Amino acid sequence: MRAGQYIKQLDGYRAFIPAPLPPVPPLEMDRELTRLLSEADHALGRLDGVTSILPNPDLFVSMYVRHEAVLSSQIEGTQSSLVDVLQFEIDANGNEHPKDVEEVVNYVRAMNYGLKRLDELPLSLRLIREIHGKLLEGVRGANRTPGEFRRSQNWIGPANCTLSTATFVPPPVHEMQDALNNLEKFLHETTAYPTLIVCGLAHAQFETIHPFLDGNGRVGRLLITFLLCQRGILKFPLLYLSHYLKFHRAEYYDRLMAIRNDGHWEAWLKFFLKGVGEVSRSATETARQILELRQKHLALVRNKVANQAHAVGLLDYLFEQPIVTARLTEERLNCTFVTADKLLKKFAELKIVKETTGGQRNRRFEYSPYLALFEPGEIHPPSKKRK
Repeated sequence: MRAGQYIKQLDGYRAFIPAPLPPVPPLEMDRELTRLLSEADHALGRLDGVTSILPNPDLFVSMYVRHEAVLSSQIEGTQSSLVDVLQFEIDANGNEHPKDVEEVVNYVRAMNYGLKRLDELPLSLRLIREIHGKLLEGVRGANRTPGEFRRSQNWIGPANCTLSTATFVPPPVHEMQDALNNLEKFLHETTAYPTLIVCGLAHAQFETIHPFLDGNGRVGRLLITFLLCQRGILKFPLLYLSHYLKFHRAEYYDRLMAIRNDGHWEAWLKFFLKGVGEVSRSATETARQILELRQKHLALVRNKVANQAHAVGLLDYLFEQPIVTARLTEERLNCTFVTADKLLKKFAELKIVKETTGGQRNRRFEYSPYLALFEPGEIHPPSKKRK
């Protein structure tokens, strides 16, 4: 078979042994696949370019990373929201957090760790293991060898299924290592195919190999962003496919199985590239809306708030940390608590933020208009007034 073959094991079950990448025979770059690749490249280029007009891209990237962490973790069954994550960051010892919020926070840490490590280490099996270790540190799955490839057979299927009744059984350990070595070699090959094609092939192959006992889906999705950043396609990690994959979850799994069963690499890549295009256009529009929001509120602050320096500093802080307290503001702006409290009250009066706790002490203020741009159920279409 083109993508690999099912081999019956000594214990009676059938495991899938993936063929090496790139596919043989080579991909058929038909008119539709070529068009989708061109459209995805164009959309991704516009997304990368939009960062040049943002006053401080780093302030916004952190929100994109958190947003992706929430959606990617929700695919794996967590219930935490973006607000849960933000509240946990400012009060990790509070009692109101969902139990699985730390899994999402770990995803953020793993993403940031991996991006930093790319400056020192190429995308490799070693880096993939390190990222996995950060992902599962101290949370559900921490007992499933974080940072280490599996040493036993795993499988995919409904609850309580067995190896014999599983939907899919990845390669046994000895075959898994050969497949991983080939994948690493493919990741370092820069001339075989365009980067987006490499991303699509590598993600699907990683999910087929399924080298960890837990966390394969999240690591596989991180792999896409790391590849784009390592190859210089994106200066900032602003492309995240979890929203698209979550919305099209059934088709996503069907496309992966069609690769394994029928060698349908091209159909998978068309699905993948369509997602890259949709998500890139949505993220570009979100970035434009963020810029408009900042300009609107900056003008409001300059016209209505007396303490200009601290007020502008608070506004910038809200784009990085959209849920704040007076104490956090005091620390960030290096001002007195009284000044911080007055600023937040003024921002609430101007309807820039809203107070969410309703008490007199330990009040929290939420930058709601900004958070609304990251509602998980929304993909923001391009504005109709734009050409």
